[in-house]
Amino acid sequence: MKLGLERLIGDAKLKEQLKGRRVGLVAHPASVAQCPTTQKPRELQHSLEALKAAKIPVKCAFGPQHGMRGEKQDNMIESDDFIDPIHGIPIFSLYGKTRRPTEKMLEHCDTFLFDLQDVGCRIYTFITTLFYIMEDAARTGRAVWVLDRPNPAGRVMEGSKLDMKFASFVGAAPTIMRHGLTLGEAGEWYKNLRHLNLEYRVVKMQGYNPTKTPGFGWPLGERAWVNPSPNMPRLSTARMYAGTVLVEGTKLSEGRGTTRPLELMGAPGLDGDRWVKAILKTIKTSAILRPCFFEPTFQKYTKQLCAGFQIHIDHPGYHHAKFQPYRIVCAALKALRQLRPDFDLWLSPPYEYETEKMPIDILSGDSFLREWVDDPSSKWADLERKLARDETEWKKATLKYFLY
Repeated sequence: MKLGLERLIGDAKLKEQLKGRRVGLVAHPASVAQCPTTQKPRELQHSLEALKAAKIPVKCAFGPQHGMRGEKQDNMIESDDFIDPIHGIPIFSLYGKTRRPTEKMLEHCDTFLFDLQDVGCRIYTFITTLFYIMEDAARTGRAVWVLDRPNPAGRVMEGSKLDMKFASFVGAAPTIMRHGLTLGEAGEWYKNLRHLNLEYRVVKMQGYNPTKTPGFGWPLGERAWVNPSPNMPRLSTARMYAGTVLVEGTKLSEGRGTTRPLELMGAPGLDGDRWVKAILKTIKTSAILRPCFFEPTFQKYTKQLCAGFQIHIDHPGYHHAKFQPYRIVCAALKALRQLRPDFDLWLSPPYEYETEKMPIDILSGDSFLREWVDDPSSKWADLERKLARDETEWKKATLKYFLY
């Protein structure tokens, strides 16, 4: 299997098309290749180093949320611009004073090479960064080449569709939560959705199969896992993120400040056993929900004992096509509301630069989930109808953009 980055570096015809251009690389710590320019497959080479070694004219680079160096732990922690100490080129932050390339930044490049490792979820802001760059490239006559990478969550699609009245940096386009696309495919869809007039190209992967077992989107045994953001430590995390990210919109801890962020949820004073039993009365899942205790070292409930549960999918009974993390977390929120109606559940703004709308609404895509959880008379079937409708529509709308 070859990544888009590796194909570009190894293809003389592709490299020739970049001659005379001023390239701006969009990258982060997970933008790595298996050393295509040094032929040392046991090493991981960052895309900036690999492109420079291949004589591709990179004149600047751009870092997304969490920074080009991936050093920013939490959300809404901004990164600064800096000069790369080895190559002497400017590194611009797209999660600092601005989340779009400014006119001054654009002066340095005419072609973007977009090489971010994504996790297949609308909320994960790298897809928003791609869409913003595409819009600005279309407006200013620039090109965007996506050096495609795997979607570790695979082809499974799940969750509610974003109502654009609730658009934000954690949801810039009307996709469902777990969208099932690579970033290259998502860009093709967005280009057509917005009728963007730009040179858009996907440097496809070679030998990639998003439905192949046992990786189901991630080439197990072929690729090392490098955190695409500080709190995405494992493949398991990436697979359940499209559900567990909803917890960010609540006063529950999502496990940040532990070694299993976004795989845990809980709060002080809860009863994890009762909570899990209530969830499993509502849904069936191939995941294991294990009642547990944890104590975050930062963020919500720092140094406080929390009770809740952990989601486990790295076990023999896991069934990828039937694993529905969005539904698990929806069921968890509903069960908690019924067990503990006194628990102050919803986080208030601001969240990701949105100062008015409820965080859970911009995360889930509209106010439906919050209202469904809070309504004592609502049934599971009410939620299921909405999700099934959104998922069916999304699958039909995106099938023609599949590249693999």
